[in-house]
Amino acid sequence: MRVEPVPESAAGADDQELMVAVSRGETGAFSELFRRYQQPVFGFYRRRLADPAQAEELTQETFVAILRGASRYQPTAPFRTYLYGIAFRMLGAYRRKRALRSAFFGGSRALATQSTTETELLLREAVGKLERTDREILLLREFEQLSYAEIAELLKLPINTVRSRLFRARVALRELLTLPAQRTSAAAIHRPEEAL
Repeated sequence: MRVEPVPESAAGADDQELMVAVSRGETGAFSELFRRYQQPVFGFYRRRLADPAQAEELTQETFVAILRGASRYQPTAPFRTYLYGIAFRMLGAYRRKRALRSAFFGGSRALATQSTTETELLLREAVGKLERTDREILLLREFEQLSYAEIAELLKLPINTVRSRLFRARVALRELLTLPAQRTSAAAIHRPEEAL
């Protein structure tokens, strides 16, 4: 992330003033906030995650989120509250994605040994194969953390339909994700027989 030099006027401003300036497009104000909070935010993630590279990535994503949401910023609470609110949401999203991957890949040794990028590609491909409504329900529940009632209202479906389709989507996704592992183990079983 490229950070602009900090103007002297920004160095003495309080956090809320700087964030208001960021919302007006002043890059120097953002640079000062980044300078003040990069290490504390990294520390926030580092204390909660084992992987320092992941902590660094989430730190960067947090500041990108601040830039993206700057136009909607309202100085109704201290900036630190706003900042750590974003960090908590990003950490929650990261953990949900990791938990979902673990839930679906945990039983598969073949998939568990693949890199995170390969795993994410397999997951996306499998999710893409789900029926459209089932896929939307699964994504809204697992990644957006919407309640059954919120999903039902959003998709104009009865709440029991949401529950049953979510169950169906989870089962189908698990089957799609274990299929490559079953093929691999089946191929390994048949290889010795072919050699005979």
